[in-house]
Amino acid sequence: MNQRQKEFTELYEKCHEAFLRYCSALAYGRLEVQDLVQDVLLSAYTHFDAIQKKEDLLHYLIRAARNRAISIRRRKHFQTEILEHQKERLVAQGLSLEMALDVQLLYWCLDQLPEKQGDALLLFEISGFSIKEIAHIQKSKENAVKTRLSRARQKLKELMAQKPNVHSTLGILGTLKTITL
Repeated sequence: MNQRQKEFTELYEKCHEAFLRYCSALAYGRLEVQDLVQDVLLSAYTHFDAIQKKEDLLHYLIRAARNRAISIRRRKHFQTEILEHQKERLVAQGLSLEMALDVQLLYWCLDQLPEKQGDALLLFEISGFSIKEIAHIQKSKENAVKTRLSRARQKLKELMAQKPNVHSTLGILGTLKTITL
């Protein structure tokens, strides 16, 4: 353990319990406590050299935790607003309840895919980007994008097949593409 790690560890041990209690209260019912604690500790350790009053580490951690929690809540609020806006748009277009459920299921299944596969599928099938454009966005080769798309479609089919009474994956993708464009 180097000197920096030792100093940080010693200072943190003194305020660990208080910091954990604060994070538990701050996150209660809204965030995962351990995620919040780990994010803040990683950030604090990364910026440890910039902390002027190292003996006030607890104050720094509390301020960082509060800011991080606010940031997470804002992001969740923003995502909720987007989902509400999309729902209103789909209802205004005469979307049936069955189709709305299919769309929800599709997004749930897309969230289960590895990040790059899900992004590639959304960019190609729903947003209409070309494989070349996706390769540029994902900083990879076109063949890698084609492989991701193929694997994403296969995995999406498997996930959708696990759910009873669901339209085929391609039918839902086509419908979603039509509705959202």
